[in-house]
Amino acid sequence: MDKEKNTIGRNKTNMPASAPSSNSIFGGAHIKKLVDKLIASYEEIEKTIKIDSVYQLNRSVLIDTTEKLRRLIFPGYFVKKYITKSFIEYQTGELVEEIFFDLTKQIAIALCHRKDGSPCHDAAMEQAEKLVYTFLSKLPQIRKYLAADVDAAFDGDPAAYSRDEIISSYPGIYAIMIYRLAHELYLLNIPLIPRIMTEYAHNSTGIDIHPGATIGSHFFIDHGTGIVIGETTVIGKNVKIYQGVTLGGLSTRGGQTLQGVKRHPTIEDDVTIYSGASILGGNTVIGCGVIIGSNAFVTKSVPAKTRVSVKNPELQILTSESKNAEHQEFKQTEFWDWVI
Repeated sequence: MDKEKNTIGRNKTNMPASAPSSNSIFGGAHIKKLVDKLIASYEEIEKTIKIDSVYQLNRSVLIDTTEKLRRLIFPGYFVKKYITKSFIEYQTGELVEEIFFDLTKQIAIALCHRKDGSPCHDAAMEQAEKLVYTFLSKLPQIRKYLAADVDAAFDGDPAAYSRDEIISSYPGIYAIMIYRLAHELYLLNIPLIPRIMTEYAHNSTGIDIHPGATIGSHFFIDHGTGIVIGETTVIGKNVKIYQGVTLGGLSTRGGQTLQGVKRHPTIEDDVTIYSGASILGGNTVIGCGVIIGSNAFVTKSVPAKTRVSVKNPELQILTSESKNAEHQEFKQTEFWDWVI
């Protein structure tokens, strides 16, 4: 019986069940050839490798730090154990200490990637500590912004059961939270890390917000999938955006020469942008109180308190009541394409 137990997961020749057979082409010599080809590729294309470099960010640490920051922003929501009021100070202190330690090391590494070509030296760690302290001191203000964003979601979504549901499950709030954290790091001129954070949110939610965008309070993203908000976008207060919206640039043909140029639109206060709309261009300004209908393609400024919509299409339906089915026109109410 013991002998049978020892053979579990092995074939009759006592080889691991997943090992290549003796007739397999995938032997040691073939593996060596594959390795040699890859090594040659590394030597030929050096721009996409990181070897013998101590200045490589740890993405896993940054993601873990982002999740710890979420626990500071929304205490009690994302923990494994029930937290009492008497315990909150201890837990907050522990999280702040862990975040400070890990983020300082990562920012010190990130500072070595500055575009000005300044050398990386021992002062980078000291500078990183100051930057992390400044960033963490912004968390109470970020919490105020996010509380307003949660209110906007609750007030604007009839399907919202409670604020608890929004904080715990809405992808829009998750993406906005990470954006607001990353934006503060972006303002501190920290390379790489803000984009890693927002791309992590993008991968998780399908919502792509560049950390350089400027977004006012009471921002609501409904559904969210497929939203793109570019680097130089400016969004005012009380703005609502539905799925599939693009706030982008007219053209990126200029490549690196366009850095620092206002390429993305400005959305003023109290604007609603329905699903599938695209608003493009750095000179495009959407005035206060504007409603942009679904699937609109906007490349020019829109004055305040107006509506933009795609001309109503004529819908036809083929009935199955007779062989000689007739086409029937369906009349829709004005701005029907705004209904979600």
